[in-house]
Amino acid sequence: MEPLGQYPDPAHVVAHLSDPHLLADALQYGVIDTAARLRQALSRLGRLPTPPQALVFTGDLADLAEPAAYEKLREIVDPVAADLGAEAVWVMGNHDERRAFARGLYGADGDAPQDRVHDIAGLRIVALDTTVPGWHHGELSDGQLDWLRAVLAEPARHGTLLAMHHPPIPVPMLRLAELIELHDQPRLAEVVEGSDVRGILGGHFHFTSYSTFAGVPVSVASATCYSSEILPDRRLLSAVDAHQSFTMLHLYDDRVVHSVVPIADAAEVSGYGLEMLEPFGSLSARERFEMVASKDSPLNRPHTPVVP
Repeated sequence: MEPLGQYPDPAHVVAHLSDPHLLADALQYGVIDTAARLRQALSRLGRLPTPPQALVFTGDLADLAEPAAYEKLREIVDPVAADLGAEAVWVMGNHDERRAFARGLYGADGDAPQDRVHDIAGLRIVALDTTVPGWHHGELSDGQLDWLRAVLAEPARHGTLLAMHHPPIPVPMLRLAELIELHDQPRLAEVVEGSDVRGILGGHFHFTSYSTFAGVPVSVASATCYSSEILPDRRLLSAVDAHQSFTMLHLYDDRVVHSVVPIADAAEVSGYGLEMLEPFGSLSARERFEMVASKDSPLNRPHTPVVP
């Protein structure tokens, strides 16, 4: 559909998913089918009016870093990405292991940091490995920061998104997570500040959150496997099989719009069917505006609600 408001179509569309925690042949905590949850999330991407050009997965792709889990990830994601015409961007998480990650997703060997650069029609997406082997917190080495500084030295045509598992933000709603946050964040800030980085994408915490870092917006996507209950009842930490979501990014020349998409459908209580599109398209711009904006239009008069 053509734009109906003041803004043109976005230059880039990115789907930001995180923490699928896939297992080779088991249920997470004995109850959660993490593969089914990921498929559920990806199935919603097919409904988007403008398909994403990139699917960015910010870490904890495999719960136990099993080779078979990475195979399952490719089996689930690759066909969806192909149908959408999108590129998958994989980011290391603390539950991933570098050697299995590299071999399963890139056919490479070695246990070096898994830092990579992706060019998505002029939008640069940098996958930054913040993991520490054997630990759950995040760190960046001097070598990685030097590498990132060199990458950012030349601005990309449409700017840069930095994708990392450990987001550089406070976590006041989940204080226990402060023990596994990204360490030495000011060192990263020195590299990011003044660069062409337009946004930082993270995961790790299993709930949606937003902040800024070095003057750059930070967007943390929830998990597709389970979410953190951030207002638990007399519990220090609580994981729940509910509220899972991912985040859509629509990038314009001067801004980025973030939209949280729950992975589960909900019962409709009011709405309009696709049969409205043809007559709606035949209206003039003024008639469309009046039809939707006027409180007295036929569209906005009281009507019988949809019964689920």
